[in-house]
Amino acid sequence: MYCIFFACTGTSDPYVKFKIAGKEIFRSKTIHKNLNPVWDEKVSLLVESLREPLYVKVFDYDFGLQDDFMGSAYLHLESLEHQRTLDVTLDLKDPHYPNHDLGSLELAVTLIPKEGDFRESLRLSDVHRKAQLWRGIVSIRLIEARHLQPMDANGLSDPYVKFRMGDQKYRSKTIPKTLNPQWREQFDFHLYDEQGGFIDITIWDKDVGKKDDFMGRCQVDLSVLSKECTHRLDLPLEEGEGTLVLLVTLTASAAVSIADLSVNILDDPHERKEILHRYSLLRSFHNIKDVGLVQVKVIRAEGLMAADVTGKSDPFCVVELSNDRLQTHTVYKNLNPEWNKVFTFNVKDIHSVLEVTVYDEDRDRSADFLGKVAIPLLNIQNGERKAYALKSKELTGPTKGVIFLEIDVIYNVVKAGMRTLIPIEQKYIEDEPRVSKQLLLQNFNRVRRCIMLLINVGCYINSCFEWESPQRSICAFLLFVLVVWNFELYMVPLVLLMLLAWNYILIALGKDTRHGDVVSSDSERKGFMNKLYAIQDVCISVQNALDEVASCGERIKNTFNWTVPFLSWLSIVALCAATLAVYFIPLRYIVLAWGVNKFTKKLRDPYSIDNNELLDFLSRVPSDVQVVGNTYALLIKSFHLINC
Repeated sequence: MYCIFFACTGTSDPYVKFKIAGKEIFRSKTIHKNLNPVWDEKVSLLVESLREPLYVKVFDYDFGLQDDFMGSAYLHLESLEHQRTLDVTLDLKDPHYPNHDLGSLELAVTLIPKEGDFRESLRLSDVHRKAQLWRGIVSIRLIEARHLQPMDANGLSDPYVKFRMGDQKYRSKTIPKTLNPQWREQFDFHLYDEQGGFIDITIWDKDVGKKDDFMGRCQVDLSVLSKECTHRLDLPLEEGEGTLVLLVTLTASAAVSIADLSVNILDDPHERKEILHRYSLLRSFHNIKDVGLVQVKVIRAEGLMAADVTGKSDPFCVVELSNDRLQTHTVYKNLNPEWNKVFTFNVKDIHSVLEVTVYDEDRDRSADFLGKVAIPLLNIQNGERKAYALKSKELTGPTKGVIFLEIDVIYNVVKAGMRTLIPIEQKYIEDEPRVSKQLLLQNFNRVRRCIMLLINVGCYINSCFEWESPQRSICAFLLFVLVVWNFELYMVPLVLLMLLAWNYILIALGKDTRHGDVVSSDSERKGFMNKLYAIQDVCISVQNALDEVASCGERIKNTFNWTVPFLSWLSIVALCAATLAVYFIPLRYIVLAWGVNKFTKKLRDPYSIDNNELLDFLSRVPSDVQVVGNTYALLIKSFHLINC
């Protein structure tokens, strides 16, 4: 084995890919708007054999589109001298047009025979590069766009915006049928480069059933923007029409850090005192966005899953809080790794969930998932070292292994309460949603449980009207009369307050019923046919529910559209009577009369059928499907009469 050290100083928005034996082993950073780029990057690569040449390809980066090929070349490693740095110039060519000169790429290459622990130190440094800390935060507020290019046949568009800065991405919501959309969305990117960076922005027209149309692009150069100041940017679109309006603010880095277990700020009495003072009640209105601080000690893991063919794994740990993401180093060939790292995050929302995920590092492909835990910040017991059982990606069931964590959360209660009333921060790195039969079944069962709860409450109230239990009905009737007669508006929040207090008392007495509402994952253990029948039942139920909701809305619309004139006249009479009654009679008396009628109806006529007059009226109004069917039947009948 040999190790190659090289530095690129070579010759749009170019970047370079390096491949050996068809596998991509390195990709350089992108140099924006430069035909003579200088990368000045250094990287160390492991080479199994010198017989395989190093294939170098240069591309022009186009955000949102396919990158343009700018040339390629081969570096034959067998021709290099060992232990000596050589300046190599590669002439870039296009294999399809070998006579065209596409420029050159300059490399400084050093070939060194592999030493014992080189592989481990190399991969360790690569992990630290991936786990680097950001030096600032770019806060972006997408305001609006003006005079966009019409893309649809109606002369309008359905625009949305894509943002990208390195690996960080964000997509706005779609504003339908407009050339002057207003988004009013806010999000943050992490700034890793002290010199700034570039934000690539593209605007697209949403098209259902086909590829979205490109509407234009623009770019923000952060290096020219001053920090700790909000900049309004009116950006003209390239390759399109119109202007995009943004507000961009560059701020200093939040309180994020990685340290060894021996370097712990909360163990230092002076540091801890300062942090407690920073988040004390006396400073509740100072820097409202800085809600608190969370410190995570990642101690070790035990009994992890073996991901490699050797029966071992190369585990590392990723700690995430909202859009903040840090990771440990990799412990190689170990199922019981010890990391002993301390992560410190700034808390912007006390309702955030701390996610700790363990992966197995693979040099030639993406990391393998080993397990995950999710811990709401409000559920954390400060200073408690605890073993958390690792779960699956969806957190629906356990996987192999446990991880030992010690977490401390310090926050300001007033700030946390105020931040609760503003929109939650949207994650800009998320997995694409996929269709899942199991998830569909699970969500249907959740909705059905909520509906069944409402139905059970309705049945209980109806049983009071039916006098199934005379004692319960008498108590309900007296309570109804008392509440309606003495009702005041302040009683609404008072009742909700009493409900919260009642449930709190039950929990304090050990009568906690919340665990009965947890969704189980028993469907995973069902057979294939049972799952198939369950999905079929879900589809039929959803189909019927959608039909009921659509029919109800269409019947209300058709009542006011005079689809059936008799029913529309009848509704006019009923609405006139209701208007006069509400105008001349206090609402309290009307509700009291309605309740007395409902409670005494069964006593006056034991054999009466319970009904709802409003629903009975709507059931006579045809839905749109019935209107079309009746019209079609009428046309058929007329056609037969004409033929006769």
